[in-house]
Amino acid sequence: MNFAFIVYILGWVMTLEGGFMLLPCVTSLIYGEKTGIYFIIVAAASALIGFFLIRRKPKNPQFFTKEGFAVVGLSWIIMSLIGALPFTISGEIPNYIDAVFETASGFTTTGASILTDVEALSHTALIWRSFTHWIGGMGVFIFLLAILPMAGGYNMNLMRAESPGPSVGKLVPKVKESAKILYLIYFTITITEMILLIIAKMPVFDAICITFGTAGTGGFGVRADSCASYTPFAQWVITVFMALFGINFNFYYFILKKKFKSAFSIEEVRWYVALILLSTVFIAYNILKFNDSVSETFRMAAFQVCSIVTTTGFATVDFNLWPSFSKTILILLMLTGACAGSTGGGLKISRFIIWWKSIKNEFEGFIHPRSVKMVEMDGKAIEKDTVRSVSVYMVVFMLVFAVSVLLLSIDKFDMETNFTAVLATINNIGPGLGEVGPCGGFAGFSIGSKIVIIIDMLAGRLELYPILLLLAPGLWKKH
Repeated sequence: MNFAFIVYILGWVMTLEGGFMLLPCVTSLIYGEKTGIYFIIVAAASALIGFFLIRRKPKNPQFFTKEGFAVVGLSWIIMSLIGALPFTISGEIPNYIDAVFETASGFTTTGASILTDVEALSHTALIWRSFTHWIGGMGVFIFLLAILPMAGGYNMNLMRAESPGPSVGKLVPKVKESAKILYLIYFTITITEMILLIIAKMPVFDAICITFGTAGTGGFGVRADSCASYTPFAQWVITVFMALFGINFNFYYFILKKKFKSAFSIEEVRWYVALILLSTVFIAYNILKFNDSVSETFRMAAFQVCSIVTTTGFATVDFNLWPSFSKTILILLMLTGACAGSTGGGLKISRFIIWWKSIKNEFEGFIHPRSVKMVEMDGKAIEKDTVRSVSVYMVVFMLVFAVSVLLLSIDKFDMETNFTAVLATINNIGPGLGEVGPCGGFAGFSIGSKIVIIIDMLAGRLELYPILLLLAPGLWKKH
């Protein structure tokens, strides 16, 4: 274990977080709020400690998969712990565990909240709360790799540990260039949405915060009703961009390179679009009896489908009141999630494609025992190790899920609440059903349950292993 280089990278993460806090500091100046003082103090302390840790680069920059997973897991924990400090010091979220919950929910792009009155927060706190979504959406290490010469050929281990999905590939031969391309795409789509929301007559501050939440597929809003009070045009803009941010970013890279055939041949993207369209039609038909307007019903259904499948978590209606059929579809979408290589969470559509094709091949093997078939995606055979790792991931996911539901049941909430609370946080969605529905929240859970949920949010965002491996004693051995 290369401890020196792990500390060095953690130093860069702390320095960057101090830099990220400049946005709420500027916001406090614009609105004349005192909360910015606390952000300045925490930002300066974080940057100072980070600068102290990076002043001497380790002689041995080599690290492998285990170091990559360890440093990513530790970094996201540290970011959450530091990012929560201004909330508590300023008194806006007095309880530190609650503040960590809110911050971890932001960085992991979950959007679950312990706040009962979000509109009581200052503009300074609100912008930081939403900005954590934007930072966490693409990932702090993708940003780090884009601007710094990290560790030569070994930096792929950082990207692999942080990026969502069953596998990570480079868009171009150099990881640094891949990271730059990803952030260029991310930034461009972000600015485009922001401009359109302002055109849709959304207040500029709201447009910035909602765009951060959409881009990171996070879901923190600045109004108590989430997105319900915005204009229909604004809601359609948010709907479309939630769907766009849930697409594998390789699709946009191919579009930029004018490789349209390669872009539209990505199997996962086709499944993703089909899933959104079918779910929207089914739910719209099911809830039509609650609304006389077909166009409004379709807009509500499309918004909520895109919000859930991309794990964003915005809401325009209390879908907790919808019929069981519609709620069941939403629960299934919570499991599915968005595309690998997007800012969305969930188990990822690519994993379901691999599982489906593996099951299909298994059945065909019973019928034709001598036939040998490989699982294919996008016309290419998938290695058996990848198929195996996808299956193992599902087993680990179910174990973590079951243990989490069991621990939450100690708080004596009903099964629907506990089940969807874990499902909504481990898949980084935000709202669930029951007490944690779009009109509810997580404030009623005990401190112990909140800690469990914080771990679930972090584990879900980082694909489980970086957080779980921190608990393995063998990880910390020098050799």
